[in-house]
Amino acid sequence: MKKSFLVFLLFGVGFAAVNLPAAAAPAKATPPNIIIILADDLGFGDTGCYGATRIPTPEIDRLARQGLRFTDAHATSATCTPSRYALLTGQYPWRKAGTGVLPGNAALIIDPRQTTLPGLLRQAGYTTGIVGKWHLGLGGIGGPDWNAEIRPGPLEVGFDYAFMQPATGDRVPCVYVENHRVFGLDPQDPIQVSYGQPIGNEPTGKNHPELLKMGLTLGHDGTIIDGISRIGFMTGGHAARWKDEDKADVFTAKAVDFIGRNTNRPFFLYFAAHDPHVPRVPHPRFVGKSGCGIRGDVIVEFDWCVGQIMDTLERCKLTTNTIVVLSSDNGPVIDDGYDDRAGPDLQGHRPAGPLRGGKYQVYEGGTRVPFILAWPGRVAPGVSDALVCLVDFSASFAALTGQSIPAGQAADSVNVLPALLGESRTGRPHLVEHDGGRMFGYRNGLWKWIAPGAQPRPGIASRGALYNLSGDLGETNDLGVAQPERGRQLATELDSALQPAKSPQ
Repeated sequence: MKKSFLVFLLFGVGFAAVNLPAAAAPAKATPPNIIIILADDLGFGDTGCYGATRIPTPEIDRLARQGLRFTDAHATSATCTPSRYALLTGQYPWRKAGTGVLPGNAALIIDPRQTTLPGLLRQAGYTTGIVGKWHLGLGGIGGPDWNAEIRPGPLEVGFDYAFMQPATGDRVPCVYVENHRVFGLDPQDPIQVSYGQPIGNEPTGKNHPELLKMGLTLGHDGTIIDGISRIGFMTGGHAARWKDEDKADVFTAKAVDFIGRNTNRPFFLYFAAHDPHVPRVPHPRFVGKSGCGIRGDVIVEFDWCVGQIMDTLERCKLTTNTIVVLSSDNGPVIDDGYDDRAGPDLQGHRPAGPLRGGKYQVYEGGTRVPFILAWPGRVAPGVSDALVCLVDFSASFAALTGQSIPAGQAADSVNVLPALLGESRTGRPHLVEHDGGRMFGYRNGLWKWIAPGAQPRPGIASRGALYNLSGDLGETNDLGVAQPERGRQLATELDSALQPAKSPQ
C-alpha cells in the first residue's frame, strides 16, 4: 500500500470525522448503535482492567471504567473460525461440519439463508459493516476467484459494507478485500493461491530462511510476504499486498470512516482486529511500548485502536447512544509458529491470568475471555459474574431491537440482555465449551465437566475431569473420584446438549 494512501486514511478520515455536523435532535429515542470490538487471541489476563501490570492498556481500562466488566464471559471455542461462526450465527460451530480453522482459500461456511446477527440488525433498520479479520471463507464451492467478483461473502450474510483480510495474518492471500473485490489489485498481476503444492517462483520460508525478518518455530514455511513466510502459497497481486506494520492503522481508519458515514442512522460495526495474533508485527511507534516484548507491544497497538474508536464516538457525539462491546475470539497463545520471543519476554506476565490453559484448549483459559460492555448513561459501571457467551449476541440484540428469530435459527443463542445491561446477575444457565476440534467441556453454574474425548489429552483423565470453579478457578483439583455422581450427571447433561438444537431460546 502506498504511503500517500495510508496517510489519507489516517488523517483525512480523522479530520472528516471531527468536522461532521451534529445530528438534529430526534423526535423520539433512536435505537443505540452497536459496536463489537473483537481482539484476536487476547487473553483473560492481558489487560490492565483484568489484572495485567506489565502491559499498559489505558483505553481498554477507560472503557471498563465506563461500562460493565464481565468475569465469566466466553467464546464458544478456543480457536478463531469456530468462535467467529458462533458469534455471527448464534449457533454452536460444532453443529456444522467444516467450521474448524479454515485455510485462506476456503469457501464461505455461513449459509446465506441463515439468520445472522448483522442480518437481524439490518432488518431492524441498522446499517451494518465489518472491518478487519473475516476467516469464515469466501465464495462458493471451490473457494473464491481472487481476480473477479468474490461472492458470496459478508454482504450476502447481512453486512452492507466489508473491508477485511480474508483469513488470518499468517495465511495467504495477504491482501485486503473490500466488498466483492481484492482491494488495489492490478488486473495485469493476477493472484493465485494454493494450500497444496507451491506455485510460482516466489521464495518460501522453508527454502530461504535467510530472507526472513522473523524466524519460525513450527510450520509457517510457505510463501514469503513482506519478509514473513506464511501458511500456504501465493503468487501475484503484488500491488494489493498488505504491509504488516500498517494493518492496525488501515483497519482503524476504515472503522472510523464507517462510523463517520453513519452518524445520522443506527449502525452496527463489527471491528475484528488482527492483534495480538501472529505474525506479531507492531507499527514502529508501538515497538518497545510494553514490558513484555513484541506480544505486549501489539496489545498496546490494539489498545490504541480501541481508543481511536472511542474518541471518534465522542467527536461525533455518539457516546451515549452507542453500545460498545470489547472481547476476544479465544484465549491466549504464546508460541504460535513464529520465533518472536513471546515466551522469554513475558517477564512474569500471565496472559490467561489465574486461568489454566489457553488457545486450542478446553480449559477455562481457552474460552473465558475479556468482555466489557459500555453504554454510558444506560448501563451502570461495575463488574458482573454472570455467565455469558459470544453466541448470545443474536438473541440478546434481537430482543434489544424488537426482532424475532425464525424457528430453528440461532438456536444456541440465549437472551441474556438483562445481564448485559447490568439489570441481572443471572446469565445463561449452562454452556458447552469447545477446543475447536472434538474436545468438550460443560459448565453448569460453577461446576465444570471436561469429557475425556477421543484421544488422551494432558491433564484429562480417561474418565474425564470434574472441577468446582468457585474454589478452583485454575482447574487444578479434579473432583471426579470424590464426586462421581456429579460427574456422571454433568456428563449426561453434556451429551444432551450435544444433540441437535430444537428452537431459539
